[in-house]
Amino acid sequence: MKTLIKNAKVVTPAGIQETSVLIEGTRIADLDAATQTTADQVVDAGGKYLLPGVIDDQVHFREPGLTHKEDLAHASRACAKGGVTSFLEMPNTVPNTITQAALEAKLATASKSSLVNYGFYVGATTENVDVLQHATRTPGIKIFIGSSTGNLLVDEQAALEKIFAQSTLTICAHCEDETTVRANAAKYANETDIAFHSKVRDHEAAVIATKRAIDLAQRHNHRFHVLHVSTADEIELIQNGGPLITSEVCPHHLFFNVDDYPRLGSLVKMNPSVKTKTDNEQLWQALCDGIIDIVATDHAPHTMEEKREPYPKCPSGLPAVENYLALMLNQVNQGKCTIEQVAKWMCSGPAEIWNMKRKGRIEVGYDADLTLVDMDLTQTVLNENQETKCGWTPWHGDDVTGWPIATWVMGKQVFRISDGKSEFDDSRLGAEIEYTTG
Repeated sequence: MKTLIKNAKVVTPAGIQETSVLIEGTRIADLDAATQTTADQVVDAGGKYLLPGVIDDQVHFREPGLTHKEDLAHASRACAKGGVTSFLEMPNTVPNTITQAALEAKLATASKSSLVNYGFYVGATTENVDVLQHATRTPGIKIFIGSSTGNLLVDEQAALEKIFAQSTLTICAHCEDETTVRANAAKYANETDIAFHSKVRDHEAAVIATKRAIDLAQRHNHRFHVLHVSTADEIELIQNGGPLITSEVCPHHLFFNVDDYPRLGSLVKMNPSVKTKTDNEQLWQALCDGIIDIVATDHAPHTMEEKREPYPKCPSGLPAVENYLALMLNQVNQGKCTIEQVAKWMCSGPAEIWNMKRKGRIEVGYDADLTLVDMDLTQTVLNENQETKCGWTPWHGDDVTGWPIATWVMGKQVFRISDGKSEFDDSRLGAEIEYTTG
């Protein structure tokens, strides 16, 4: 099967090229292909931008065990609609992904239901270092240095030292200091205002845990990735962390802050919590300056009924995979960043951090994971149009300019907008992500 995408503004590592891309099978076969090249399918991009498929390295797709909130079929459709062609999913499902068998069970499920490419982290516990040492078919290890489900909380120093010393896969972590969070929770135990969530999970909780994890990585010479940076106070720690340290920021920590609690309430209750407008601004600057490496969603859906529970019972987390590329393209249109930066933050950057083979770039020989975007298309984000199973978004009602209009996964078109309507090809499933290590 050959597909020719012609007359596109192609975002490549060398810059934007007005050219055509030839796909043959699952790979990119040629750049600057002649427009008269014979192909089974010809797509005239009409001068729109062709990006590498987005890679979201932090999602919670809830399967198995919590599929009333989300599942791989719905979540991967949301990915395809949002231009996300690959995801890495976290281990706090039910059961937790803390054994090779549980990891392989997830891979088997995804092979039958995921519209896009997939990978799964193995979760660390205080007792599974042997599993972490020998884990395969995974990008890396996830540690919860802060509250989590099951037995995934790893807060004891001796256990953390052992994991960093005796494993080799890249480690990523949820960094919030458990002692600080518990002390704050006790202090504000009688508060029912949702805004107190940001006082319970405050700046200090994030800073203490991030500093602790970076210290472990440096002393044990271990690659470490800081997930969902939420405070300006962490920026200097990351900047001074050295080449072993990479990091990411999420849309909710760029776009939302404590001033949004009166408007959105528990819809923006997150762990780590949203912080201040100043944190938003400084996180944006750190991203633009290259201190923070990538943007990921931490897509963590719950049902609306669950989110409507009173504080503090309402769960933390929000859905984002189908809107976050558009949200970032909207920022390009507003002059906040460039489309080349977006491709680095959301495509090539994650592929490099997690040692993915043939992902994240539009280059000959790379996997044909692509998204075509219309930078002039304005759409209103609406709950009723969401593909995610939970059926809501905190960006409901926002007008956003710049949207994916077609997505290819391993050379197969899985999504397109036709006559203003979303169309999916659910028969064309994604593939397991391959890594140069692990």
